[in-house]
Amino acid sequence: MDDINTDNQTDTLGAEENNNIPPATKPEDNESHANQLDVAAGSSTPEPTEPSDNNDPGQIISLQKPTKAGRLKKGGFKKPILTTLTVLVLVAIGITGGYFINHKSSTSNTNNKLCSGVNIVFFPGGTPTDSFASVVYQGAKQAQNDLGPNVKYVWSDWDTTTMTNQFIDAISQTPKPDGIAMMGHPGAQALGPLVDEAESKNIIVTLQNVDIPSVRQNYTNNGFGYVGQDLYSSGQMVSNGVIRKYNPAPGTEAIVFGVNPVTEPSRYDRTRGIVDALTSDKLIVHQINLPADVEANPSSAAAKQMFASALSQFPNSKIIVVDHGAVTSAAPAILESLGKKPGQYIVAGFDLSPATVNGIESGYISLVSDQQPYLQGYLPILQICMTKKYDFSGLDINTGTGLIDKSNVNQIKSLVDKKIR
Repeated sequence: MDDINTDNQTDTLGAEENNNIPPATKPEDNESHANQLDVAAGSSTPEPTEPSDNNDPGQIISLQKPTKAGRLKKGGFKKPILTTLTVLVLVAIGITGGYFINHKSSTSNTNNKLCSGVNIVFFPGGTPTDSFASVVYQGAKQAQNDLGPNVKYVWSDWDTTTMTNQFIDAISQTPKPDGIAMMGHPGAQALGPLVDEAESKNIIVTLQNVDIPSVRQNYTNNGFGYVGQDLYSSGQMVSNGVIRKYNPAPGTEAIVFGVNPVTEPSRYDRTRGIVDALTSDKLIVHQINLPADVEANPSSAAAKQMFASALSQFPNSKIIVVDHGAVTSAAPAILESLGKKPGQYIVAGFDLSPATVNGIESGYISLVSDQQPYLQGYLPILQICMTKKYDFSGLDINTGTGLIDKSNVNQIKSLVDKKIR
């Protein structure tokens, strides 16, 4: 690659960057929020017993400089998060007599558990077989087994209209649920009035994966929390990881496959963070919206055509950033099918799956952000339980502060296979 300095390049982000690539994931930036998308047709899909692994060229759009929501300053968020989580975990262990950590014994003595009798509606995101939502589901199921609530799982195939309609159904059902763990992809305009209605009915609402700060801040005292990435800063983190590791020259061209800001306004913050960090380093960015059919099926012919068209239209591009976990996972197979070689492009993306791990090991994927979706399943269940039982306020927990590349992927490979990472 003519414009990329890869001489004597190791597979890490360098000594100074090792603080940003933890063995499993190590907090780096301290803002909090998250991301991704959803299917289900108006009604919930039957709950899977063991989630299995899975998840036309887009329109090029103009770039716009973002305004960043106010957050805690760097360094100020790490310790409070860990301290709060530690307290919650210890309280849960003490109250439930060990069921919090004992999965095998969680099927008995349900009535003695912390969250017994609490009814929750939970949104894992996509489908039972997609590589991201299935890990979110695994975390939520573990929390259900540990804490004892009744949980209804609602699958949305990352479709924002489906999510919104399912949220309407959840707050309208009789008897009403005690809590709803929702994803924020539809945005404030769609979900804000519905959250107001849910809160008026004393339904605890919390978010995972995609945050809506303007809505959440109104009900923090009622237990409205957030578990996931800070979307904007996580987008910046991935781009900055590429810049630090490969030191691309000014003018280097990059293709960014991002989400549509019109259909997914809240989720778009991560794409914007990716673009802003690249353009701030004087790279030329070609931004392409991910078509809905590619998001729904990243292994489809449409996904291959999207890559082929982008690479043909921008033949001088050296960097590809994919703002979608399942499309990141599919990228190695797509590039190989197009006759591209490992390392021909610097490819960065999001989330972990067995296919993504293989892509990192083979050299098709350079680095990814790990937003730890298992925690995005587990902790919202705990949030609702602690609020229902003890009136805890909402927690703001950033799960996506680490980068994974060839230097550290082996440490978590077995956990990815188990759908824990």
